[in-house]
Amino acid sequence: MADNLTLRALSLGELLDASFGLYRRLFVPLVFVSVATQTIPLALSIYIEASGGAFEHPMLWSVTTVLALILGQIGIAASTFLVAEAYLGGSLTPQEAFTRATPFLGRLIVAAFLSALLYAVGLLLFVVPGVIMICALIVTTPALVLENQPSATSAMGRSWLLTKGFRGRIFGAILVALLLIAVPAIALGALAGLMGSPSEETALVVVLLLQSLLQLLAYPFFYALTTLFYYDLRIRKEAYDLEMLASGLNPA
Repeated sequence: MADNLTLRALSLGELLDASFGLYRRLFVPLVFVSVATQTIPLALSIYIEASGGAFEHPMLWSVTTVLALILGQIGIAASTFLVAEAYLGGSLTPQEAFTRATPFLGRLIVAAFLSALLYAVGLLLFVVPGVIMICALIVTTPALVLENQPSATSAMGRSWLLTKGFRGRIFGAILVALLLIAVPAIALGALAGLMGSPSEETALVVVLLLQSLLQLLAYPFFYALTTLFYYDLRIRKEAYDLEMLASGLNPA
């Protein structure tokens, strides 16, 4: 078990601490997955922004968007498998995690598209419904890949049921995670501005590079947090800890 934690319901502080512990423990494989799935889309995005934007390169922007979606979903699923296996006391290589993640690609893409649509509609309706949707669907990917849900909508429904009654707690954790990611991003942008550059284009590239580097390093923590949230909710609602003890701590 990660950082000697027993399989039990965790307080918000313990959940964040356990997520950091797993992030540190799995830093190399998680960052490997992040680099493998995000480097090309990020590099293409930087090129597009530095050379006129999406309107100047509509075809390349479209290809980059599709590539980012496909690789991003594989990366999220692979990271989820790495964290889940470690949390339950096992281990997994990045290659094994990719092998497990790939068969879920179609369902992951549909879930990502439907979730984004619901988020957008909710945010347009005075923001609060969008925030509720984000909190309600946050464990869609763990539910989909760890339970082998038959469809994207069933995984979303599963997340909706698991998070019911705990969305305020989830919102607090998301807020803390976003602050942890946003503060360094702002600091890096300010540092780039203080360093100065010979042109606005160069400054833009520097800022984008720094932000991309931060994204590669920070996003795996968020995936660790959502995976632990999934298990925490199952323990609270379904006595998953007792189920695992009864089966000898061998994940189904």
